[in-house]
Amino acid sequence: MDTYAVARSIQNPRTAFAATIVLVFLSGAVVGAVAMNLGVHKGLHRAAFWTQPGKDISISRLQRELDLSPAQTEQLKTLLDDFAHYYQAVLANGKGSIYKILNEEQKRKFDRLLNEPDGR
Repeated sequence: MDTYAVARSIQNPRTAFAATIVLVFLSGAVVGAVAMNLGVHKGLHRAAFWTQPGKDISISRLQRELDLSPAQTEQLKTLLDDFAHYYQAVLANGKGSIYKILNEEQKRKFDRLLNEPDGR
């Protein structure tokens, strides 16, 4: 195709629209890929609130944003510990209840599903 034909096809509104959409999509994909490679995705995955790192983050943030006193901070730590224990017990009980209705092969598959990192 010669240069004149290419220039003429770009002047077609449909072609120009399609080319613009493709360029916008590709630009977004490139920017997203670069951002993920630079570590932006780490900020998307917060530590679970029932783990020690998650509790530390929660305490630190609440302490800073609410201007908690040392006594309030200690009470908050106790409350978060209690809540974490309660949450873990609920998860364990739920898992145990599900195990009761599964056969051995299903239990193995269920465990594998639970241990997949992205929940798929």
